[in-house]
Amino acid sequence: MTEEERRTGRDETEDERADRMWGELIQEVRVAQTGVQILFGFLLTVVFTPKYAELEHANQVLYIVTVVLGATATGALIGPVSLHRLVAGRKVKPQAVRWASRLTFVGLVLLLATMTAALLLILRVATHDGYVPWLVSGVVIWYVLCWFVLPMWTRHRHTTR
Repeated sequence: MTEEERRTGRDETEDERADRMWGELIQEVRVAQTGVQILFGFLLTVVFTPKYAELEHANQVLYIVTVVLGATATGALIGPVSLHRLVAGRKVKPQAVRWASRLTFVGLVLLLATMTAALLLILRVATHDGYVPWLVSGVVIWYVLCWFVLPMWTRHRHTTR
């Protein structure tokens, strides 16, 4: 058994591994893309409602920041599809998988920022109570635990030599 087989736990070539990892990555991206696109779509409609004109300036700025974050998250999460399409057949799939994975990670971070800003905006408009930052902080901690801490703990716990 080669070092590569021990490391991956599979008997597959680099190209087979890239194909498998690409399929897994695209499945993951589909889930995130759907969420960010729905959120972004709703965000785009807010500016056209009568309520938008009544928002305080700070909330309008927060809205703009949220829309820009949503746009950047959408771009990063759709990026792997474009990357794959433009490099398909060029025998660079392992490199494409690495770049697509990085784009997906950036997209998840931007999605976290978008959801945080959207939640903050909604709660600021819905209530002016002092507990809004605490609620938003609690949700952000939950996202970070679910999206980053648990996966990294699992990775560390089950892939150490």
